[in-house]
Order: sequence, then structure tokens, then C-alpha cells
Amino acid sequence: MVLRRGFLDAAAQEALAREIREIVTRAPLFVSVMPKTGAPMSVRMTNCGSLGWMSDKERGYRYEPRHPVTGEPWPAIPKVLLDAWGMLADCPAPPEACLINAYGPEARMGLHQDRDEKELSAPIVSFSLGADCLFRIGGLKRGGATVPLVLSSGDVLILGGEARMRHHGVDRILPTLAPPNVLQLPAGAVRVNLTLRRVNGA
Repeated sequence: MVLRRGFLDAAAQEALAREIREIVTRAPLFVSVMPKTGAPMSVRMTNCGSLGWMSDKERGYRYEPRHPVTGEPWPAIPKVLLDAWGMLADCPAPPEACLINAYGPEARMGLHQDRDEKELSAPIVSFSLGADCLFRIGGLKRGGATVPLVLSSGDVLILGGEARMRHHGVDRILPTLAPPNVLQLPAGAVRVNLTLRRVNGA
């Protein structure tokens, strides 16, 4: 696990937030639901890249090449994220998916593993924009001790190697805002998390 604090400066954060708003106009935010129960997740999401992650009651967690509502292919991953992957990921193949998670003030994400990818040797590279959050990382098995960590706007977290399969989640959004003042994020969001993933083998 590597945390690069302030990897994106204020200008880069504003530019990326602008690109994310444009992506959301083409691939609107939607609510995935839990398999089996159909309970809605508290985090709205969309994707960019050749594949996008989603979940529904009938077919569960998976990657799809098209938006579940519009039926259109996902927009391309912003160049700044692809460049960062090349710098940080230590992976010869480019990411195929960028999950865009939009957190409202009360949203959270329970502890989970990212295991829906065929290529588990590639790291997960995650960017934070907007309000701080209390992130938590645990072990390879559910339960046991966890370590809390505050993630701030502009930070990049890389989970690779043994840390790739550790349980992790977001306890809560903290009442802080990104500099300068408030980033213009998609409507209703105070924090956006962008997660680059390689889904298939190189």
C-alpha cells in the first residue's frame, strides 16, 4: 500500500473535476444494488474506460462495456489518469476501467475486497477529489483489526502486491473541503473517488 499525498495539485484537481463533470453528462450517475437483496448502495457511480463496473440483483457484480441506463459505451478515461497509471502502477498494460464513485455527505462504503477482475496482479490506483474521508483498511480475511486513514483531495492510494486483496472501505465523509474552497463536483457529491483497474490479463 502506497499513499501519495497531494499528488494532484489544486489546478490539476480543478481540471480533473471539470473532466468528470463532462463524463457524467454523457454517462449519468446511477445506483448499483446489492446482489440477492437488491438493497441500493449509498454511493452513486458511473464509469469511464472500455469497461465499467456495476451490480444488480439478478446478475451481481460484474464489468460491462455499456452504461446500464443509456446503453452507450463508457467515455474514455482522462489522459491525466492514464499518465498517472503509467507513473504509479508498475503495470505494462493500461487500465480498462475507471470507477467514478460520487459520495454525498452521508454516503459510505462497507469493507470489501476488489475481486471481480481476472487480472489480480495489477494494482488498484485510487484518486480522491473533494471532501476528506475516513478510509479503513483491514486484512485478507473479513473481520479482525483495521487501520484508519484520512484521504484528502489530490491524494492517490495504490493497493498492489499483498495489499491488493486487503479489505477496505470508507467509514464516513469528514466535514472538510478541498482547496481552493469547494471543487465543482457532480450535483449532490461532496467527494469523488476515481479508481483505475485492469480487468483482464495483459
